[in-house]
Amino acid sequence: MVAELFKRNRGTRDVEPLGPVEYIEPVASTSEWLKEHVVPTRSGTMSYVKSLFPFLTWIYRYNWVWFVGDLIAGVTVGIVVIPQGMAYAKLASLPPEFGLYSSFVGVAIYWLSATSHVISAGPVAVFSSLLSVILEHALPQLPEYADTPWIIAGCLSVVLGCIVMAIGLFRIGFIVDFIPLPAIAAFMTGSALNIAMGQIPTLMGNNTADGYNTRAATYLVFGNFFKYIKHCDLNAAIGLTALFMLYAVRWGCGYASRRWPQHEKTFFFINTLRSGFVILLYTLISFLVNRNHHDDPKFSILKTIPRGFQHMGVPVVNSRILSAVAAKLPSAIIVLVIEHISIAKSFARLSNYTIDPNQELIAIGLTNIFGPFFGGYPATGSFSRTAIKAKAGVRTPLAGVVTAIIVVIAIYALPPVFYYISNAALAAVIIHAVGDLISSPKSIKMFWKVSPCEFVIFWIGVLVSVFASIDNGIYASVAASAALLLFRIAKAHGRFVGVVKVYNTPTLRPVDANEPDSDTRNVFVPLDRSNGVNPAVQPREPHAGVFIYRLNEGYLYPNAVHFTDHMVREIKVKTRPAVINPYGSLGERPWNDPGPRHKSESDIDPTLPVLRAIILDFSGVSNVDVTSLQNLIDVRKQLDRYADAHIAWHFVGVKSPWARRGLLASGFGSENGVVKSLFTVTNVGVSQEKDDVKPGSRDEEFSVDTQPEDKLGMTSMDTMVLPLLSIDCPYFHIDMDEAVRSVELELGLK
Repeated sequence: MVAELFKRNRGTRDVEPLGPVEYIEPVASTSEWLKEHVVPTRSGTMSYVKSLFPFLTWIYRYNWVWFVGDLIAGVTVGIVVIPQGMAYAKLASLPPEFGLYSSFVGVAIYWLSATSHVISAGPVAVFSSLLSVILEHALPQLPEYADTPWIIAGCLSVVLGCIVMAIGLFRIGFIVDFIPLPAIAAFMTGSALNIAMGQIPTLMGNNTADGYNTRAATYLVFGNFFKYIKHCDLNAAIGLTALFMLYAVRWGCGYASRRWPQHEKTFFFINTLRSGFVILLYTLISFLVNRNHHDDPKFSILKTIPRGFQHMGVPVVNSRILSAVAAKLPSAIIVLVIEHISIAKSFARLSNYTIDPNQELIAIGLTNIFGPFFGGYPATGSFSRTAIKAKAGVRTPLAGVVTAIIVVIAIYALPPVFYYISNAALAAVIIHAVGDLISSPKSIKMFWKVSPCEFVIFWIGVLVSVFASIDNGIYASVAASAALLLFRIAKAHGRFVGVVKVYNTPTLRPVDANEPDSDTRNVFVPLDRSNGVNPAVQPREPHAGVFIYRLNEGYLYPNAVHFTDHMVREIKVKTRPAVINPYGSLGERPWNDPGPRHKSESDIDPTLPVLRAIILDFSGVSNVDVTSLQNLIDVRKQLDRYADAHIAWHFVGVKSPWARRGLLASGFGSENGVVKSLFTVTNVGVSQEKDDVKPGSRDEEFSVDTQPEDKLGMTSMDTMVLPLLSIDCPYFHIDMDEAVRSVELELGLK
């Protein structure tokens, strides 16, 4: 770069500083931006295609150690997902076998495009509950599917898969980042309460009572439970003892792991498989009790589960189904996406690796597109099974294939066993599983400490989910979060700053700033010390009539007026107008000027200075837009009239070339006839090959070399003075010190 910028004729080899190189920054170009960010390159296209199949980066390195870890994790998750899948299918108002189909497709397809090795995709409690709401909403409009609701679920799965996959393919998965943690936590907590309360009647056996709607709002289900509590039956004994056993095994294994850490792995697997153990135990009890009561069992059981994939086929997608579910699509997409991405990111951080959110969306999209061909309904990442998979020692995404084999074996070999599974025991499994989704008091307390506003948003989402529905809870928390974000952007505050001379010291003792080894420098802090500066420290204000204003947020159209109104208001308080009566006659005076009828010198404080210069700290500004710059132009004209002079505007830390281009186009940063009064430069070492030195040569090229001269052997070293910023923009500065000194030189203050 230096060699291209600088050529010089030298007649001597003495080491001396070379002359400065005049650096002119090229203006940001639309064509260059399009070429860099939009127009695909050959290498970029190849990289994009390869990223669609991430398994190609590791499959050829697969080994036996990885296989053992994947085998253990896959079998463990397989044992867990079988009872969970059937339970979640019932939660979704579908026959239990559809949970097995979704469990198979989720783990069998997801691994092909996944960037996370721990995620276990399949049916989940929250989406299953939402699907039940969607079916309840759609079936009155589609009575022909009253006996086959899985057709609607399959159509929904295909549509959701296509939308989510398109989001990933077009690389717009960043929209997920606009949903903050409190909104996600509110949605998960509200959903967990909704699901748990909806399953308690099944657990207690009074869900079949006439008039008891377990799909109503959570608070209604809770209130009606006591109204119909007299209808509880033997299911309550099964459900309550199963739920107690699940928690007893969990707490017992946790205590045993701490008491006997040498057997921690054993207790982990016992704890992990507790749902399977409890289902097997109560299935055995159910068999012993109901084997002679097939037609009239003593308590509610699953009964016949068809063997094999009985509902394979091309899913039905038509306009009538789409119109019936269209109103629920936004909430379904939000649930599908945020549950999967939040889980994937959380476990990626714990395992010290990163995921590609866009690729994860492609993976989950493919899973949902192909799921209905096997009879599955929408699937996404499961928190509980992912945690189990991670703790079981999974090594690669291929563990999902092992889980798929386990599920297929269950689908073909275990339907006779499934016949006797207790519905109350399955309800206990669901309640136990969703309990982990409820935000802990510690997390809620953290919300309050970090951001009381987001603490309120969390409770808004929870309460709306409890008193209305899950999808309304999602909309409420997301809308409240968006409103808070826009409010924070629109009401962003700037600060007037002053200078404090500081130095670093290992001890709190006085240091003479004149000592040669003292490390003194200037720092610029808000005059109101709002950034935590010691109140006893008084920043020194700039010279009279000079103001330094720091913008703490992006300078865009939502907050432009708020920034400049605050700045102008404070400037007018601390300065006086240059002309006492700039309007002449009373007829020319604006109606909103509140001053006295006839202004005189006594109406103005003569001790106040006249406005002379403004320094804007743009180090916190990444972008500007047309509206914000037009606002800045208007303010400049307003203050020029107020000061009866052309006020110089200096800018510090303008990062983006597009921001610099916009400021220059608006008349800031440079003026005709004005040259830069102060340069921030650096010395750069320039080496030249001795063999290439020819006496009298007038066209020598130089290059920067960071190696010491004595190690190069065949080079000699000179130095070159290079400016850091473009020299044709006298009002753009690299730091605040340069800006202040430039103003001082320009105004003759020093």
